[in-house]
Amino acid sequence: MTTKIRLACDGRGRPLAVLLTAGQRHDGVCARPLLESIRVPRIGRGRPRCRPDHVVADKAYASRGLRAYLRKRGIAHTIAEKRDQQRHRRNRGCDGGRPPRFDREIYRRRNIVERCFKRLKGFRGIATRYDKAAASYEAAASLASFLLWARSV
Repeated sequence: MTTKIRLACDGRGRPLAVLLTAGQRHDGVCARPLLESIRVPRIGRGRPRCRPDHVVADKAYASRGLRAYLRKRGIAHTIAEKRDQQRHRRNRGCDGGRPPRFDREIYRRRNIVERCFKRLKGFRGIATRYDKAAASYEAAASLASFLLWARSV
């Protein structure tokens, strides 16, 4: 019925990966394919970079599975912990473990993604979703993100 654009961007607010999913799909489930679709070509020879230095995400991405995935790939992350997860960990006592590390200064940079969405929705076709087919809408979002890159260079 509906679709949602998932977006990964760099520290300057330029899109790195765009993924179109069903609107009711949970954010935590979509994070792994989004991170795996990041490809940044190197200057000169070599494989493209596919691992970000740091991931900053909101509470929707606070699942234990995503944190384990990021740790396994060696990606530093700052993700706010949900209140019910904090309470559950505290109720378990010493078996609950340590809380995940959280840096407020780094978390403040999360608004870069929101500003990138704002610039992406500056394109009328993306904001209003004129395209009926999901493939053409995803193509329009990719083209708009390419244009954002071209403007920033």
